[in-house]
Amino acid sequence: MKPDLAIRLLHQCRHATLATQSRQYPGYPYASAIQFFCDERQRPVFVVSALAEHSKNLLADPRISLSLLSPDDDAAQSAARLTMLGDAERFDASDALRARLLRYQPEAEEWLALDFMFFRLRPMRTRLIAGLGSMGWVDGRAWNELPALSLEEERLLLEKAQAALPESIRVLGCDCFGADLLWHGSYRRVDWDEALPEPARIRERLARLG
Repeated sequence: MKPDLAIRLLHQCRHATLATQSRQYPGYPYASAIQFFCDERQRPVFVVSALAEHSKNLLADPRISLSLLSPDDDAAQSAARLTMLGDAERFDASDALRARLLRYQPEAEEWLALDFMFFRLRPMRTRLIAGLGSMGWVDGRAWNELPALSLEEERLLLEKAQAALPESIRVLGCDCFGADLLWHGSYRRVDWDEALPEPARIRERLARLG
């Protein structure tokens, strides 16, 4: 299955269920709700407190899964849904990635002054159910080969796009597959018709948002 559909759903969601390997009860998955955003390679990134149970699990065993459900559909059995399997990697975020986090989650500024740590999911396999009879796996290699927009290129594109938009529309982020917006106070994903690896073409699409 093409990764594009999985990325579309990934960006529609702002919350997910994280399943870690329980330290206290080995063999049992420990599921908890988290907020996340994506890095420049479409890998989910989340910040977690060192005191949280799932953080202790992550540090002991990096094998996780992340489950997402289309936020626009209440019927879970027929809704588009996604499960990502992979390893959680703890890392020190760059200033550019921290800035991206704060665009999506402004409240995280308080967390970063505490004991919160950055983790990203390195996808191994992703299971996408896009609808009745439409399902399949996306291999981690296909995910790693996706076109990526650097954080510096994104920053320059956002500066130019935001200057031309009304105050009611704020661009949180953009990538080769679409843009994430706050549209009159509500989160909204705008997908391109096709993957756009060139920043110039993304700039053209951003200019049409207003």
